[in-house]
Amino acid sequence: MKKLLLILMLLASFSLQAQFEKYFHDKSLRIDYYHTGDHESEIFSIDELLAEPNWGGSKINLVDTFRLGKYYFEVIDLASDSMIYSRGYSTLFGEWQNTAEAKETSKSFSESVLFPFPKNDVRVDFYSRNWEGEFEIKFTYEVDVDSYFIKPERRLEYPVYEAYISGDPAESVDILILPDGYTKREMALFQQDCNTFMDALFSFSPYDQNMDKFNIRGVLAPSEDSGVDIPADSVWKNTILSSSFYTFDSERYCMSLDNKSIRDLAANAPYDQIYILANDSKYGGGGIYNFYCLSVNSNSAAAKIFIHEFGHGFAGLGDEYYADEVAYSDFYNTEVEPWEPNLSTLVNFGSKWQELLSDTVPVPTPAEAPYLDILGVFEGGGYSAKGVYRPKYDCLMNTFKGNEFCGACKRAIQRMIDFYAE
Repeated sequence: MKKLLLILMLLASFSLQAQFEKYFHDKSLRIDYYHTGDHESEIFSIDELLAEPNWGGSKINLVDTFRLGKYYFEVIDLASDSMIYSRGYSTLFGEWQNTAEAKETSKSFSESVLFPFPKNDVRVDFYSRNWEGEFEIKFTYEVDVDSYFIKPERRLEYPVYEAYISGDPAESVDILILPDGYTKREMALFQQDCNTFMDALFSFSPYDQNMDKFNIRGVLAPSEDSGVDIPADSVWKNTILSSSFYTFDSERYCMSLDNKSIRDLAANAPYDQIYILANDSKYGGGGIYNFYCLSVNSNSAAAKIFIHEFGHGFAGLGDEYYADEVAYSDFYNTEVEPWEPNLSTLVNFGSKWQELLSDTVPVPTPAEAPYLDILGVFEGGGYSAKGVYRPKYDCLMNTFKGNEFCGACKRAIQRMIDFYAE
């Protein structure tokens, strides 16, 4: 029976691999676009299309089965009218829409979607998740794959440092680390920090049990200045990715709005996830699902910042804290389930971590002994003290007091590893 099951799995894998070869070349098509709007509106508009030499994603799991994220796109083969690729993701624009500034003005953000380069003309449908939690189509764009306007140029070419390689990019989670605020003299430090990132990643479960499913590379791209911007302290640095603290006027939120430079730099190697290391000791960072993560390299809590932010970017995990000062308001509709796998409003708790709970654990779970060290349903999470629930009293997606992800977060991470590395 086991042999038969293995044979069937191999046949299914070969069939899916044949699907990739039928529809795609082994390289990437990148669509850069502008996301413009305010608190209540959004518009998508095309910037440019680029052909990139690497495809780092799976050649089997082409269709997104998780449907996580604030946004989602589908690639439709025009000849057969069939969906051949899809992914969910989030962006800085989606977060900015919940700031006070978005209620006063409009802004444009540069964003990108990346997928294997199609062999035939396709239509790309862009979706946005509404307040009721449903995806609504917002924009469509048809791609002529033979168009001479698709740019093959490489704008930021640099050498690549292979910190840890375990296998074929198509069968691995490929993390690409980009430096910001490292000068030419600090490139050796950046390589050392890539190794530190690797050691930190594989010191936490479930990553430590999945070392053979990861590749970690770094792009050796120097900046003119050392360090990154700290606007409130009048610190301004000339760096390759323009990272800055006080993103959305939140002191510890350190991000970059220079999406095009991030993507141009990432084009040097195959990748599933982009991680920016900022050469600074000030506490801060950020992580956005299937967009990018960023953290500082030399803060005393650097290892846990790495792992926390990667939880956002890779597995779509939500922040489980609620008492901290953040720049958002009305972030979650408590009448629908959040899309993050580690948060719940109990509207449809059966779709979350309910099956992981012991029968003796009350729902909701009181924040008192004997429940503080077990999986439960604790009120407070997603920046809200009421109406949003988290799986454990404390977890690495909440504070850094402990050293573990809760069971719900571990399962979400493992599922994502398997999706990319199958």
